Amino acid sequence: MYAIIETGGKQYRVQQGDVIFVEKLNAEPETTVNFDVLLLGGEKKLTVGKPTVEGAKVEGRILAQTRGEKIVVFKYKAKKGYRRKMGHRQPYTKVEITAIQA
Repeated sequence: MYAIIETGGKQYRVQQGDVIFVEKLNAEPETTVNFDVLLLGGEKKLTVGKPTVEGAKVEGRILAQTRGEKIVVFKYKAKKGYRRKMGHRQPYTKVEITAIQA
């Protein structure tokens, strides 16, 4: 069985046991989080929510709060002597999917 969940403005296809990186959630590691289900798929049955599937939820356990790779932001204007270099590391939450309840 698999499910489509939405968090942080993005949608993820998950199955039990998957480990995913989502936009930062305000919760401590080793706590449990629940996600609403947009679509639920199985062997031969597909359930689409309007906008979510009633009574279905995906349960996950937060493993860690991490940050992504550094991205260099460089602004430059030709022939003007304007240069700005800045870096950014996006915060992520590492979540393990423990259960899909239909």
